Amino acid sequence: MGITAAMVAILVAAGAPTPLLPIYEKEWGFAPWMLTLAFGVYALALLVAILVIGSLSDHVGRRPLMIGALALELAAMLVFLFSTSIGWLIVARIVQGVATGAASSSLSAAVVELAAERRKKLGALMTGLAPLAGLGIGALFAGVLAQYVDDPAFVVWLVLAIVMALGTVFTLLTPETVSRKKGALVALIPRVSLPKQVHGLFAASVPGIVAAFFTMALFLGLVPIVLAGTFAVVHPIVGALAAFLTFGVGTLVSAATTGLRPPRLRVFGAAALTIGAVLFIGAVGGHALALVWVSAVFGGAGLGAAFAGTTRGLVPEVAPHHRAGLFAAIYLVAYLSMGASAIVAGLFVGPVGITTVAVAFGIVTALVSLAAVVVTAGHTARRTKSAH
Repeated sequence: MGITAAMVAILVAAGAPTPLLPIYEKEWGFAPWMLTLAFGVYALALLVAILVIGSLSDHVGRRPLMIGALALELAAMLVFLFSTSIGWLIVARIVQGVATGAASSSLSAAVVELAAERRKKLGALMTGLAPLAGLGIGALFAGVLAQYVDDPAFVVWLVLAIVMALGTVFTLLTPETVSRKKGALVALIPRVSLPKQVHGLFAASVPGIVAAFFTMALFLGLVPIVLAGTFAVVHPIVGALAAFLTFGVGTLVSAATTGLRPPRLRVFGAAALTIGAVLFIGAVGGHALALVWVSAVFGGAGLGAAFAGTTRGLVPEVAPHHRAGLFAAIYLVAYLSMGASAIVAGLFVGPVGITTVAVAFGIVTALVSLAAVVVTAGHTARRTKSAH
């Protein structure tokens, strides 16, 4: 339970900047595109960490990597706490991305390994739900404090720094679950590998992964700026609630659809992502704030279903020793999509305005999501036909 709490805490910290970044923008007066840069570099740093040290815990043990990740996360919280400029915020986000990437594999593996035998499946389910739940809770936690506390950023980062310090101490007392083995240096060489038997399925899953993480970038990185710039919403809790709703719905859908076949789940997810993106376009284009909430529901449902359907469909198709390479490939597509899209969108905010950027982002997301529906349905039909 303690390791699960540590994993959720790291992801809560990842969602916390969403309602705080617009406050920093107002106080420090930097350009809006710097907000999306701060968001984008986090995703790219996380991706690099996953690719480089994602499998290191298999060689050096779970405990050392967990301790290192939590200590690095604590360092990121302290940089946030004492930041005086957007440059330091970007540094903090990079450190946070590395820490989150380092923690993702070791903490997830430790949760399952430390669980009692009868609770192994529950442990695996919790590791799958923790990312979405943590991001949503983090945004809501920071948003509530931003609404009702005089110096919300200081309180948020102080609380999270204390949590990370306690998590580090707790992890020091956690037993090791795997024995050390040779090959730690070799494990640092990034490996993105796909067994031949899943090439077609992975290719068919790519549009859904991209659409899901475009949606994640939208509600974590762009929506707070859209609410302020297009709808003149001054309360940070509104953006936090939009993110919380998105990831809360995603968590519930992922948990409630364990009985659905992965192909059907991917089609459902892509369709929901399409509807959510279209509703977001309508919300911004028609200046209808209520539609933002509806788009968050559909976007969250699509995010949860699409990613769950992707992992549940691909993982059983490969041998255990190929799964690290498989997840590296999935995360490469996912976080590259999220980070790059946020940075590119931010570069256009100044020249064309946030409303135009938001509509364009929604259109691209809708088109990719619609492509995911077509590609997934077509691939499923071909596999069904060949099986008969």
